[in-house]
Parts: sequence; C-alpha cells; structure tokens
Amino acid sequence: MILNIQHLSLVFSFMLCVLMSDCAFAGEAIDFNPVVNFLKLPKNITLGPCSAVDFDSRGLLFLLHRGKKPILCFDNKGKFVRSWGDDFIRKGHGLRIDSQDNVWVTDIGHHMVFKFSSKGKLLLALGQIDKPGKSNHQFNQPTDIAFGSKGEIYVTDGYGNSRVMKFAANGKFLNKWGSLGKGHGQFNLPHSIIFDAKGRILVGDRENDRVQIFNSEGKLLDIWTGFAPYGMELDKKGILFVADGRANKVLQLNPRGKVIGSWGKKGKELGKFNLPHMLAADSVGNLYITEVGGKRLQKLKRKR
Repeated sequence: MILNIQHLSLVFSFMLCVLMSDCAFAGEAIDFNPVVNFLKLPKNITLGPCSAVDFDSRGLLFLLHRGKKPILCFDNKGKFVRSWGDDFIRKGHGLRIDSQDNVWVTDIGHHMVFKFSSKGKLLLALGQIDKPGKSNHQFNQPTDIAFGSKGEIYVTDGYGNSRVMKFAANGKFLNKWGSLGKGHGQFNLPHSIIFDAKGRILVGDRENDRVQIFNSEGKLLDIWTGFAPYGMELDKKGILFVADGRANKVLQLNPRGKVIGSWGKKGKELGKFNLPHMLAADSVGNLYITEVGGKRLQKLKRKR
C-alpha cells in the first residue's frame, strides 16, 4: 500500500507539471546559449538602434530599428525577405504581430500607431500625425501594443500621457485608464503591454520599476515589483521573460512575478547587453532581444 501511494504521488506530480505546460513555468529556470551572426543583412542596410521584434504565424521575423528601411523581415534562417517604412515611420518604438499576421508599429516620432499587412501595405493609422495630445484620438509617444480576444487594440501611451488606451478592431475608441504617478493604477512611463493566458493585461510600468496587472477594463488585480520592465514576452508555453534595460539583463519570472532566472550584464560581447529594449520568442522557445544601445538583435538559443 505504501508503494502504491508513492506511485500515485509521482503520477500526480507528473500530471501537475504537464498541466502547467512546462516544469520551468512552475518555477524552474531554463537556460540559453547566444548565437553568432544569425541575421543576414543586405549590404545596403546598417542597423540603427533596434527597438522591437516579433514573429508571425509562418515563423517570419520582423525587426524594427531606427534607421533606413525601419521594418525588416527575415525568414527562419535569418535570410532577408523585405523591408519598408521610410515613408511612414519617424522613430519606431514597439512592434507586434496580431493573429492575422498584420504588423503593428508604435511611432514615438510621429505620435502614431500604424497597422500594416505583412508585405508593408498600410491598413490603419491611429492618432494625429505630429500632433501629440490627450484627447481620445491622440497619443503622446505611444510605446507598445497588445490585442484582446475580440481583436481589441490596447496601446500604452507612454512617454507623454502615462495611460493605457483601448480601441475596437476598427480603431474606434473604447476606453482608457491611468495617469502620471506612483499610486496603484498610475504609471510613470507605461512602456510595454501583453496579455497572459488568463486574459489579464500586464503593463510594464518602467520608471516605477514594476508590472501592474489589470483586467480587460482596467481594474487593477496585482502588482509585481523589483525590476524595470522595458519589454515583456510570453513564450508558447506561458513562460514570462522581461528585458530590464536599466540592469542590462533578461529576466525569467515565475507565475507570481518573482525573478527565477537572469542572463547578461552590460557589454558588447555575445550574451551581454547594451540597453535591451523589447524581445520575442520563436515557436521553439528561443529568445530574440533588441538592443537600443548596442544597435543589434541578439538570439539566445534555448537549451533542450
């Protein structure tokens, strides 16, 4: 009977780990190796400060940088595919791919949010170009974008307004919350935004060194402190990673917001960072980190 109980305990532990999608998500740090020169840049493109990266459903990588041809597309082997954006983007900041493989970009130079097709056709523009403001149809240096289950658009509006704005899929204004400050529900530079598997909104409150967690209507649910969340990313298994640009590190958080893994320090070498800004994970869990100071994109290959 004792053996049977022990056996049942082991089975239960295994099932619990599976239900959590990955043992690392339950609290075990994973590890990575940096990869050398995986991007094959054309000779006529020199990377400027790299600010954001994401993947579409086919595995194409889209990189946003502050230079000529600001949106760059590469295949899963790092081969250059296409580029665009000179006619639209003054100073790119955030880039996200939605469920339809559209490419969304926040532009802190023009105070705009742009939606493009995966081949660069402009589909939607939110904001008033070169007119920062506080109205429901203006931004002041918007930083990042997230997407709700019904196609809603959430924008962290960002450097100037310290708020989150919510729009319908067609761009109609729906809601907003937040103001400048240190109190609960206030922000000091909301810099990144994502949805977790529970449908909660995680907002990287950068200058307050915390992540604030809300429901879809802006009700505050929780606060995690102790790091500067420049960028945030959930991989396919629900593991949360944070680019801490102030500490020049990439962090792994557990489901309660505690740091359980850390990579990097300031430097030029592989595996070190110079102002890591935003990051993305591919379909197999490798991480890609943009550096504003280092003017590069680093790939960290997940160890199996």
